[in-house]
Amino acid sequence: MIKQPHQKRNDIIAFLNSLREEIILAFEQLEPNQAFQRTPWHYRYEGGGEMAVLRGNYFEKAAVNWSGVGGPQFPMGDGIGPFFATGVSLITHMENPHAPTVHFNLRFIETEEKHWFGGGYDLTPMGFPYEEDTIHFHNQARQCLEPFGNLYETFSKNAKEYFYIPHRHKERGVGGLFFDHFNSGNFEKDVEVWKSVGQSFLPAILPIYQKRIGVNYTAEEKERQLQLRGHYVEYNLLYDRGTRFGFLSGGNPDAILCSMPPLVKW
Repeated sequence: MIKQPHQKRNDIIAFLNSLREEIILAFEQLEPNQAFQRTPWHYRYEGGGEMAVLRGNYFEKAAVNWSGVGGPQFPMGDGIGPFFATGVSLITHMENPHAPTVHFNLRFIETEEKHWFGGGYDLTPMGFPYEEDTIHFHNQARQCLEPFGNLYETFSKNAKEYFYIPHRHKERGVGGLFFDHFNSGNFEKDVEVWKSVGQSFLPAILPIYQKRIGVNYTAEEKERQLQLRGHYVEYNLLYDRGTRFGFLSGGNPDAILCSMPPLVKW
């Protein structure tokens, strides 16, 4: 375990849990007759996490998970020796094909030598993109980063590159924000950037869901959604860093695979 944890670790965990509860409440208000089912789990070395999964009339599946785990050896090439990683990871798979899938993640990782922030969010229409939704989503992303210079341009470019499916020769969706190994040397500024991204997520997605979850759809449109979900599965299992980190670190397989849709076709 890390001998001297970062002095702000507990504050970071408190922010993540507060934001997570805000997101869970907002999703439950869209799905008033259902509640998230919570399942705690323990990591084999230090810490653990909690899965929270909702299945309802509008959310075919939504997962809003938290974890805070530490171990003796960092599982990827970003560091060596003991590590601690904490974060919130979210995915939605909607019943209505006109309501897009959304992914969100915020994380903080530390080793004995360094620490960094990561995260972002991205929107994936499942066959039925609406330009006004894409514009709204990106406007919220841009506004949350305006106080910090040109980070929107950098983070949105990162998302275009990161959420790309090489074997399909296309982006996973319509983009958003993505950043990793974020450490400018100014911790206070970095954490404000990180928090601003987290706090902008609900304003980015809720108006889209409020508009789309009640749209009429056909059996053919549902079929199209299920086929495109297959591309989402392919990306997450083949390329996603979070999935790889979870498995290599010996995390909870059920929590790691919460990103999988309940129904999919190829």
